[in-house]
Amino acid sequence: GMVLQEPAGAPSLSTAAGGVADATAEVQLSRLRWAVLLLFSSYSLCNAFQWIQYGSINNVFVRFYNVSAFAIDWLSMSYMLIYIPLLFPVAWLLDKRGLRLIALAGSALNAMGAWVKLGSLKPHLFPVTVLGQLICALAQVFILGMPSRIASVWFGSHEVSTACSIAVFGNQLGIAAGFLVPPVLIPNVEDVEKLAYHISIMFFMTAGVASALFILVIIVFKEKPLNPPSRAQALIQSRPTEEYSYMQSILRLLHNANFLLLMVTYGLNVGCFYALSTLLSRMVIRHYPGEEVNAGRIGLTIVLSGMVGALISGIWLDKTKTYKQTTLVVYIMSLVGMIVYTFTLSLGHLWVVFVTAGSLGFFMTGYLPLGFEFAAELTYPESEGTSSGLLNVSAQIFGIAFTIGQGQIMDHFGTKAGNLLLCSFLFLGTVMTAFIKADLRRLQANLENEQT
Repeated sequence: GMVLQEPAGAPSLSTAAGGVADATAEVQLSRLRWAVLLLFSSYSLCNAFQWIQYGSINNVFVRFYNVSAFAIDWLSMSYMLIYIPLLFPVAWLLDKRGLRLIALAGSALNAMGAWVKLGSLKPHLFPVTVLGQLICALAQVFILGMPSRIASVWFGSHEVSTACSIAVFGNQLGIAAGFLVPPVLIPNVEDVEKLAYHISIMFFMTAGVASALFILVIIVFKEKPLNPPSRAQALIQSRPTEEYSYMQSILRLLHNANFLLLMVTYGLNVGCFYALSTLLSRMVIRHYPGEEVNAGRIGLTIVLSGMVGALISGIWLDKTKTYKQTTLVVYIMSLVGMIVYTFTLSLGHLWVVFVTAGSLGFFMTGYLPLGFEFAAELTYPESEGTSSGLLNVSAQIFGIAFTIGQGQIMDHFGTKAGNLLLCSFLFLGTVMTAFIKADLRRLQANLENEQT
């Protein structure tokens, strides 16, 4: 019941779109919003850890299960593949049933997948680990579209971009842990029994954490605060439910030229990040044999610097509202970072790889919340779950294509050729970003109601 008054403006709102909608709900901020955000970030972290836990020690799992490197790559790509057909049903559920149901489903599936993996601790049980990963991939569908929705439903207009950054932050921290922890817990030993023991420790820890987070979601996670946190959110909540059609919303998004451009450019950038993350261990070990632990640390460096970039991006957007300019600058720097990384990977100095990978991660991962928030601005008052879901579908499609394409090029022509493929698509994305018009509808709604 503890609330904080949002500092500015009148509590009574009205709008003339299709008659007058009464939005007399008092605009207040709930202190519970930080607990909800932290809890979402935590189970998103756990799910992201399970995405990359195989890829970061690809060669170890190849030997343990006696399968190809491509089969282990598919454990990561399954996350991308499952997301594509299931986005629309889950986004529809998010609109119809709200945040709490989606949070419960996501955290429950995440815990279930982690427990299933515990049944795959013998080399002939690879299909069981595939099943566990598929359940975790299903959980991800209930997680990826939520950051901008949680930010809008729970946070005020002056903190919404920062909140979205923190929500994305958890996912990135999970990927960082997925790069760092498996090489430390599972040494590259010859004895299969010892290997199974080390793998079991990782699987048990993951299942325990995922289960604890699911219980916390049941206890803590609420649908929405008692009062809307911003004027824009008050207007949405005051809209009669029969006015809203999910299919009409998707059609409106697909007729929004600026959003379509952003959807493609977001997919190109994040697809490159997915491919780079999945194949990083193979790339580094090819140039620096026996450096599995350092390959994990390089992945960690990419993600940690990216988390700093994401947080700075969110705070910068809340201060300046320069969505188009910031997105374009970060995109250009992602391209520059990728080019530098491509030409320094084979120099033979690991410290150089750490520096170039860190600078690449700062901009490439820092782009994630920018895309979500820019989409929310371009598409207001459509549901943030639907717009960010479409961005994620684009990212998964490009992610699968880039991972397979770069993997094949690396096998036949080397790592430099594979990375140049990603550079060319980042260049295309940079050019397309320049053509997006900054039609900031959510910002305009807040400004108009402030004046009212």
